[in-house]
Amino acid sequence: MTTIQPQGESLRKAIQWISEEREAKPGQNASLLAEQAAIKFDLTPDDSEFLLRFVKEPL
Repeated sequence: MTTIQPQGESLRKAIQWISEEREAKPGQNASLLAEQAAIKFDLTPDDSEFLLRFVKEPL
């Protein structure tokens, strides 16, 4: 049985995961976290690129 996620659900989970990681361990490299999240949540290349831009923007 396959679980189908709504489009964008993986990206939302990746952003949440990065937020939790940054809160737990401040000062982590944002680019590295984005790369790890892209792999962990099996993001598309477009989603990965968006995530990288998202985490690099100032808070």
